[in-house]
Amino acid sequence: MSVEHDFEPIRGLPGDLPPGETILWQGEPDWTLMARRVFRVDWVAAYFVLLMMWRVVEGVANGQDLGTALLAAVWVAPIGMVGLGLLVGLAYLNSRTTVYTLTNRRLVMRFGAAMTKAINIPYKIIESAAVNQLADGSGDVALQLVKPNKISVVLLWPHARPGFIVQPQPSLRCLRDAAKPAAVLAEALRLAHEQTHATTPRVDDVSKASNGAGVGAQPALA
Repeated sequence: MSVEHDFEPIRGLPGDLPPGETILWQGEPDWTLMARRVFRVDWVAAYFVLLMMWRVVEGVANGQDLGTALLAAVWVAPIGMVGLGLLVGLAYLNSRTTVYTLTNRRLVMRFGAAMTKAINIPYKIIESAAVNQLADGSGDVALQLVKPNKISVVLLWPHARPGFIVQPQPSLRCLRDAAKPAAVLAEALRLAHEQTHATTPRVDDVSKASNGAGVGAQPALA
């Protein structure tokens, strides 16, 4: 059993919840999905397979017999296995040290092994959310913050929507069941924005554009 976060008064949170705040949902990335979709182990494995095949073809083309060419290609395998092992290990470590928490007031993202970070994002600075759900039900939930609120992509990675660098979007990555937290977040955002008399945000399909407005405090790093 891991004891690296035993100091937390509540799992995934840097401190006790203030009066009136309750946890609605908690979850974490699936390490197998993170290995494939963040660290791209499938692509890396395919690269080493192609590299081995190329070594065989090149060796035969240069006059080597098939056995010698195959032996030369096999020497690439240990390098590939070490590389894949490192990537899988990073995916597992990132998954095990990450907890996403949705309360009735905010999203808290706790992550990091060597240096633990907890980012608090109040609902009132979230303009909209987008769900990227695949056929198997897994996916990501990305948040668009009300400008000028911004969190560095370097600080967020890998918990940021890919491709958004200038205006990074904090994301709940590689969830095995993305529909449940998306529904919880949609309702929490609706209630929070109704209470502040702001425009009600929405949770859209990732392919749809997001437009909205709101005001709020800066996201906090605990």
